[in-house]
Amino acid sequence: MRLAREAVERAVGPGPSPRSLAPETEGLPRLFHEPRGVFVTLKQYPGGELRGCIGYPLPILPLGKAIQDVALAAALEDPRFPPVARDELDALVVEVSVLTVPQAVPSTSPETTIAAIRPGRDGLIVDGYGQSGLLLPQVATEQGWDAEQLLEGTCEKAGLPSVAWRDPRVRVRRFEAEVFGEQRPKGPVVREPTEASGPVA
Repeated sequence: MRLAREAVERAVGPGPSPRSLAPETEGLPRLFHEPRGVFVTLKQYPGGELRGCIGYPLPILPLGKAIQDVALAAALEDPRFPPVARDELDALVVEVSVLTVPQAVPSTSPETTIAAIRPGRDGLIVDGYGQSGLLLPQVATEQGWDAEQLLEGTCEKAGLPSVAWRDPRVRVRRFEAEVFGEQRPKGPVVREPTEASGPVA
């Protein structure tokens, strides 16, 4: 959370380009030097409206660097929103989701696909027709979705018809996450409750 918050503040503050700054990962535990998928979500406070969310679904970078990269991108590069301004920092809460490696969901029939997904525990990635979409595990909880609604929502996120997950040519993968969030801007950090079977690390 410290890495993410500091990256956001550097991104919108004065000084050199945030991408020119070396990642501040010296002295961090070993986990932060291991590749992990991670997302950073920015929300307005109070109210919880989304302000930016960017991430790496796959473990392509060490966790410490990945957190900083995606926090900066969430603040400046989410195409759905204008870049975060300096005067917004005191009204933003930061959330970090550390992901497990995505695994294929059984797809022998629609029923087996639905049965293999646990909303609140699983996030989904849908790939098909040259398009891809991802929803984090906490989205189903926030929206009150069941497994089928989560599948449909992920397809829509990918720009596909909501029923595209039923097509055998469309790939569905699931992952779990450890989610940490600020209770208020720059305030105490809590681990968000999930139905995950165990820690990511």
